Amino acid sequence: MISIQPGNTISTILKHDRKVTSYKIALLRAINDVVLNFPDLPKLQKDIAIPIRVLAEFWIAYYWPFVQEKPIYQGPRAERSGKIRNDMSFRPELTELRLIWNKITPGHSKPSDGFFIINEFRITRRKQSYPRNIKEVYEKTITKISKTIRDQPIRYAGPDQWTVFEQPKQYNQIGDKVIGIPDTKPNDICLLLKKELWDDFQQLSLWIEALCLHEWSLFTEKQKQLEIIDIDRGTIYKLLTDRPDNRRPLTWERNHIDILITEGREFICPWTEFRIYQSGNYEIDHILPISIYPINELWNLVPSNPKANLRKSDKFPSTNRLAKAKPNLILAYNNYEASKPLSKALHEDVRIRFISISESMGNYSNEVSTAVINFIEQVSASRNIARY
Repeated sequence: MISIQPGNTISTILKHDRKVTSYKIALLRAINDVVLNFPDLPKLQKDIAIPIRVLAEFWIAYYWPFVQEKPIYQGPRAERSGKIRNDMSFRPELTELRLIWNKITPGHSKPSDGFFIINEFRITRRKQSYPRNIKEVYEKTITKISKTIRDQPIRYAGPDQWTVFEQPKQYNQIGDKVIGIPDTKPNDICLLLKKELWDDFQQLSLWIEALCLHEWSLFTEKQKQLEIIDIDRGTIYKLLTDRPDNRRPLTWERNHIDILITEGREFICPWTEFRIYQSGNYEIDHILPISIYPINELWNLVPSNPKANLRKSDKFPSTNRLAKAKPNLILAYNNYEASKPLSKALHEDVRIRFISISESMGNYSNEVSTAVINFIEQVSASRNIARY
């Protein structure tokens, strides 16, 4: 096994590894997104276990634009045993998933729908609202992509087999020197990421994202496409960077917040100190903008002044704004705790995002608000996002 220093691993794979498909690029981009999506793991000073299923979810989002009616190929279509094989081993499953999704959401098709659907299916109460057939196809797609990730890019990243990553293992067989990301199950097959490499991804996140998108666009441009004439790196870049709109109406959340207001509970807009004591005088704001992080988990949703929500748009609050907002975030979470349905949802959503927060904490709402603020600060620093 050839050794590569952590600091050189990412550039080695992206710039120098031989690539027959875009799998290696997708793997690094998925790891990069995982690092940003789970911000409190570095505090534990351990190597990290990432369920391959989670990487597969991100692959659904990345490859979604390439399984449109006129497919965009991600590698050669080799002939074996007299049959033309797919460029992507999971193309049939992902294509079927997109076709079913388009039928149940007519008129809303976007290249970023993959991001929308994985966000929906991560939250149990939302996944349950979808038809059985799409849930079955989703699981089938996740299974096929997971197998592809295990068999291909993890194994062949670097100059030799298992050079960068060890063979994936079941989480309950790894030992206590490794910590899994939030909501990792004992029987999950996991990619093991060294603490030093996790830190590299965190520190170089913006560069990694940019380089992944650049290399992916160049790679796809070079592939022989059928029926598509105007396919160039600019087109691919737009497909890879499309982000979902706030299509979900958040009716369930609003209904339960309205009940709390009717019972006499008051919210205060975190950004303007605007008092919210009537059901019609607020909007539900995404603390982390939906255009940057498509997260509809309850900790990311707070009642706010409609004018402030419009002004905030896709910007991140500044450090000073967050400090002033913290008491009102705590108030919102305390109010959620007073509603049985919202409390259950808040705890479920926090559990799959923040590993450092315990259900039994006496100051639970304060801990959640602190974790959310730290998340915003980390993402802003990693991605150089505009703040207001």
